[in-house]
Amino acid sequence: MLKTFVSHRLSDLLLHVIISCYVSNFSSMRALIQRVSEAIVIADDVFTSQIKQGFLVLLGVEQLDQKEDAEWLADKISQMRIFQDEDDKMNLSLAQVNGDILVVSQFTLHASTKKGNRPSFIKAARPEIAIPLYEYFNNYLGRLIGKEVKTGVFGADMKVSLINDGPVTIWLDSKNKE
Repeated sequence: MLKTFVSHRLSDLLLHVIISCYVSNFSSMRALIQRVSEAIVIADDVFTSQIKQGFLVLLGVEQLDQKEDAEWLADKISQMRIFQDEDDKMNLSLAQVNGDILVVSQFTLHASTKKGNRPSFIKAARPEIAIPLYEYFNNYLGRLIGKEVKTGVFGADMKVSLINDGPVTIWLDSKNKE
């Protein structure tokens, strides 16, 4: 009986370790940040959002992402210094240029192209997981920058138009914190 109990406990422990390794190594919330002089979203043929100078953020959520992933990305984005200063160096933050943020959900950031030519999106979170994290990210980011974060419409057919300033495009991954 003790042998069976120990065997079950070891199996539970091994399963926990495997899941923890998977979560910490493979699941990540991703953001593609583009410094823009203007960005517009039209969702289902209806004007939805527009910003002038600021960031267009494409946000991808995976199945195992947590609030901590959203917070890390939002903290990083809110403090990113990628606007030109008087010496033409990327040294100014969004707040220093009074910029805005437009966030668009983008499950295709989690495309896997390992097999064949048709991407798989198996790692992208289902709406019941992605929507609450997307909304949490936007609200948390809005509190950090002290203004409303403009958004697209989650899951809608969107047309995104932008003028990339620079161009400056930066990739962030909540598990690969480079």
